Amino acid sequence: MSNTVSPVSAARRREVVDALRRGTVPQSGLDLFAVGLDRFSTALDDDLATAARGGAAFHAIRGEYGSGKTFFARWLAERAKRAGLATAEIQISETETPLHKLETVYRRLTERLTTATHPPSALRAVIDSWFFTLEEEVLDAGEIDEDDADALATAVDALMEQRLAEVARTTPAFAAALRGYHQARAAGDAPTAEALIAWLGGQKSVASAARRFAGVRGDLDHFAALGFLQGLLTVLRDCGQPGLLVVLDEIETLQRVRGDVREKALNALRQVLDEIDAGRFPGLFLVITGTPAFYDGQQGIQRLPPLAQRLATDFSTNPRFDSPRAVQLRLPGFDLPRLGELGRNIRDLYAQQATHPERIAHAVDDAYIAQLATAVTGGLGGHVGVAPRLFLRKLVADILDRVDEFEDFDPRKHYALTVSSAELSDIERNAAASSADDIKLDMP
Repeated sequence: MSNTVSPVSAARRREVVDALRRGTVPQSGLDLFAVGLDRFSTALDDDLATAARGGAAFHAIRGEYGSGKTFFARWLAERAKRAGLATAEIQISETETPLHKLETVYRRLTERLTTATHPPSALRAVIDSWFFTLEEEVLDAGEIDEDDADALATAVDALMEQRLAEVARTTPAFAAALRGYHQARAAGDAPTAEALIAWLGGQKSVASAARRFAGVRGDLDHFAALGFLQGLLTVLRDCGQPGLLVVLDEIETLQRVRGDVREKALNALRQVLDEIDAGRFPGLFLVITGTPAFYDGQQGIQRLPPLAQRLATDFSTNPRFDSPRAVQLRLPGFDLPRLGELGRNIRDLYAQQATHPERIAHAVDDAYIAQLATAVTGGLGGHVGVAPRLFLRKLVADILDRVDEFEDFDPRKHYALTVSSAELSDIERNAAASSADDIKLDMP
């Protein structure tokens, strides 16, 4: 058995294995078994460092369905959190999160906001940390008695206004809501404080009494959303999170919406990129993911020439010469050798938690993993790119679990790969292209 996977904590290991057993992408621990992404590491770490220094970065991830775009995004998010950045992964969809409504995108961002120490939604934890930091700065100056609550609150408000001065010029409501939250919390008015946190997160239907208390009106709209993002970046930076990675996943869904809606969405994306270039969002690292058809086709960004020009990248050369610093990053996709490497990594990771690792080493050797990879890919019409999810699920749930639990289980003798239509995603089902309910596949 190879030793490519070094010992890791039991909790991280269990989270990865449990997710793969369910057929889902793990929320963390992706660095433990990622394959083919090393070529991007240095360039992306430089982008994360740029954001942490107060700069900004942007990349468009390009890959076919099943090529691992979501995996890539979560792998990058883990690197971002290790670099001290906050992260948010947002699934773009016509009904839940339409891109042309930036207020909805901002609301999803705050709902999914996470840091290395706080799971989603980390918005309240971040804001509380910010006020604590301001209070510490005021007290460290030595001019305020910490027992004088009124003087401390006044000094913190003054420092808050200084930090939010630039944001307040364009989005005064953000600063007003923060001030109101601080006052409500100091007064022990928990309902008002909670309502104002919700309002700062872009939530609708916040109690009018809470809004009156803070001196703000209505709900967040499209035009104020970018101002709220600017304010959030300021708060993050001041409380020790020097930047924010935002992933807009599945942006290719724009191809399926009404023409006028698509054009509004593309224009909203162009607007955000223009604002990034203008320096409005220090600390922001924005990533979008999409299919080649979205980037190249007439139902995607080509409908808005200024945006298409911004994202233009030459992919006419051999993929091995792709620059990891280009605006568009082409994911390499899977071939059988890479799928086998992925399986070996998971086998080795599983063995670290197995009750009988010696049985894992003997029964699930490299040759068997290669056979399984070939068989699963064959069951999906030879489409290696869509095979990883199903391959890993079969490897963990059908083979590794049984080898570890049953002393006499030999996958070469006792296991016949069966793929049920019910366990396939739409993409996998299309690849299988079979009307049979169950597909039995012979393994060599």
